[in-house]
Amino acid sequence: TAVSPTAAAEDGDARRLQAVVTFADQVLERGRDRWSGQDTPLFADGLDLRNGQPVVWKHRNREYIISNLASQQNLLRTLVALSRLTGEERFRTAAEATVRYHFEHLASPCGLLRWGGHQFIDLRTLKPVGNFDANCHEFKNSLPYYAFLYEVNPEATARLIRAVWDAHITDWGRLDMNRHGGYRGSRNVSPAMWERGFRNPEPFYDGRGLTFVNAGNDLIFAAGQLAALHGEREALVWAERMTQMYVRSRHPETGLGSYQYSKPRRRREPVWPMTNTGHTWSHHGDRAENHFGREFGEVAREGWALFTPARIRSIYAVHSLVLLGLAEELGEQGRSFLDPTVAGMAAYLHHAYDEERNYFRPMWADGTDLSGRMITTFGYYNQSNDPRPFEGSPANAPFLVAYARAFRLSGDRRLWTGVRGMMRGNGLGELGNRINDQPNLNLATDSADPELIYAVLDMHRVHPHPELLNLARRIGDNIVEHRIRDGFFVPSQQHYNTSFNAQEPLALLALHAAIVGQPEAVPPYVGSRGYIHGRFDGVGRTYDERIIYGQTEE
Repeated sequence: TAVSPTAAAEDGDARRLQAVVTFADQVLERGRDRWSGQDTPLFADGLDLRNGQPVVWKHRNREYIISNLASQQNLLRTLVALSRLTGEERFRTAAEATVRYHFEHLASPCGLLRWGGHQFIDLRTLKPVGNFDANCHEFKNSLPYYAFLYEVNPEATARLIRAVWDAHITDWGRLDMNRHGGYRGSRNVSPAMWERGFRNPEPFYDGRGLTFVNAGNDLIFAAGQLAALHGEREALVWAERMTQMYVRSRHPETGLGSYQYSKPRRRREPVWPMTNTGHTWSHHGDRAENHFGREFGEVAREGWALFTPARIRSIYAVHSLVLLGLAEELGEQGRSFLDPTVAGMAAYLHHAYDEERNYFRPMWADGTDLSGRMITTFGYYNQSNDPRPFEGSPANAPFLVAYARAFRLSGDRRLWTGVRGMMRGNGLGELGNRINDQPNLNLATDSADPELIYAVLDMHRVHPHPELLNLARRIGDNIVEHRIRDGFFVPSQQHYNTSFNAQEPLALLALHAAIVGQPEAVPPYVGSRGYIHGRFDGVGRTYDERIIYGQTEE
């Protein structure tokens, strides 16, 4: 007997939701602390699926069981959303218990939590570990689930956000900052801290810190959340000021950039030609200027280098999603975030997007196209003696979700070409010349990229055509078929370490929420990621996403 399309869809909907329930139950059963002897509600970051043991960081012949709350923010979002959609409170209860434990037992005196890129909790000893690297507070595109942290403990969350700013801003008058923050910050992080003066400096001043946008994203997001959740309007003023520093640092002719709004102060004279990595450090000043100034002149500065995929993603995908999210959450108050974001994204589309290849060309922010050109000298951007090409970036899922969201919120026609081209370039089919055209979508796509689900759902909110929802269903079905191993989510069946912070379950819940008409049940997607960066025995300085979650079986 043939199964009706409606029945098949409903069966698929139930199967995808059950996959997330199974995942969450497995995390609660196998991923919570059973190693400290104190039965805490803390989670490990993940498991080795070959033996069921928690993932570990190896340093100086010791193995630490990693529990990094910054790398569990998507897990928290998944558990909370799952309870909202199923009515099963055990998921949210587990999430609340781990957050409460961190606030009550693991917070530093200044209010910061022991988490981030360079610190985690060892689940054997319940002590913070940071000796493997800088041993400090670091966030780069972590974007925690502050709304839930605030539900659990409003005052501790407000204090945490203030402490994040207090730890990372080194000169409030110029908004100079450091991606590294100390845990010995001020204990007096009251709302009065926002009353400091601001001098509105010119872009690319000589600063002591490094005003990278991937760190700025977290500061802007945190202050915006403090305003939205706690009514601390003064924090929003500082989020707007930092946003404008990045806007004012865009190239004046093209509107492109900027990755940072200051230049590192030159404390030692640069060496030329550079011959070792020590010559590429920021104490020699702007690293792009040192590497390329002789060849490209004034445009050669780090803020205007649009030729490394990670930096391009930080500016035009994550930064955009952060600002668009604040704009949507704050309504009319958020226009100061929406308008410049859309303008910057439109400028990048105009100057850099190759629709035929679905690719952003490498370039300097003045529009100089670097396609096909090689970096032939040793320096910060090429720390080898072999020439390497300037790199642009595929216009893949992170960019599509940002451009789809920007179009949904603004309706700006300048973005439509990009959304349409990226849909096509990512194998999802044709949207049409105009938003209300009949789409010709690829419902046989083999993509299992969870970020594409968010992009398609944003377009479905603009134009609620049933085929868009069916396309999101197809991607979700591919995830269930190809990215689950032993009930956990993995990039492929060859990957044996699973991260509980996987994006897949949260994307599946966003899809389910759209299907059942409860989109508000799932927290908005903002590009949150967690990571650990430091020295690992036998490898050197590396990231957990490489040495742990990137490992595959032969």
